[in-house]
Amino acid sequence: MIIDSHQHVILPTEKQLSLMDEAGVDKTILFSTTVHPESTVDLSSFEKEMGVLNEIISGKRNPLDARIKSIEEQVQVIAGNPNKFIGFGSVPIGLSLDETKRWIEDRVAAYKFYGLGEFTLAPGQVHLLKPIFTADMEFGKLPLWIHTFSPMTLDDIKNIALLAQQYPDIPVILGHLGGANWLDTIKLAKENQNLFLDISGTFSTLVVSLAIKALSERTIFSSDAPYGDPLITREIVERMTRDNSVKDRILGDNIAQLLHL
Repeated sequence: MIIDSHQHVILPTEKQLSLMDEAGVDKTILFSTTVHPESTVDLSSFEKEMGVLNEIISGKRNPLDARIKSIEEQVQVIAGNPNKFIGFGSVPIGLSLDETKRWIEDRVAAYKFYGLGEFTLAPGQVHLLKPIFTADMEFGKLPLWIHTFSPMTLDDIKNIALLAQQYPDIPVILGHLGGANWLDTIKLAKENQNLFLDISGTFSTLVVSLAIKALSERTIFSSDAPYGDPLITREIVERMTRDNSVKDRILGDNIAQLLHL
C-alpha cells in the first residue's frame, strides 16, 4: 500500500483525490490547514495566503478559533472518505499541561486521530513542546510531527532530539528533513531510535538519496501537498533506489508499521 504520510486538506476534496489517484497513492495522512493556497486565483491572493502561512510557521500566529475550524474541516473530509484518509490532530503550543490534555482528549482522541501535529515553532521555542510530550504519554504515545524546515535552526533540531531522548517511546517525525540542516538531521536520526525522517519539502534529490541510504527503515514518503506533488515525490523515491524492498518500506511500509495500520 502506498501511503502519503503528510498532506494538508485541499479543496475541493475531489482535487485531492485526483492527485492521489494520479500518483497511485492508496491512503493519505491528512493534516488540517488554516490556509488554502490551492484556491488562490492570482499573485495577490496567493501572497495573502502565504503571508498567513509564514506567520504560522514562524510561530507568530496561533489563533484557536481558526485552528478549531480547520480541524472540523479536516474531520469532515476524513469522514466523507474513510478509506482514503486518516488524520493527525493539530494541538496548539503554549497551553498548560492540563489544558493540553483536555485538548488532546476533545480534539484528537475523540476523532481517533493517529498522531499529533503539525507543530510549527519559532526559533528557540522547542521547550514549548514539553507539555505535548508529557500529555502524549497518557494518550497512547502517538507520533509527533514537527516542522524542521526554516525558520527552525540546527540548534532547534538538536533540542528536539534532546527532548525526544527524554521520551524514547514517543516516535518523532522530523518534518521536511531539517531543511538546509538535512545532513545533521540525518545524523541525529541515526543516533536516536525514535526519530523518523520525512522527505517532503527537500530541495535536492541528493538529500532524499542519502536519507534512504542512511536510514531506509525510518525514512517516510510524503508530499506536503498542496506545497508538493505526490506523483513527483513518489518518482523521486523510485529514482533514488532500485531496491524494491526499500521502495516498499519508504512508500508505505514504514509509516504503516509506525501507526499499526
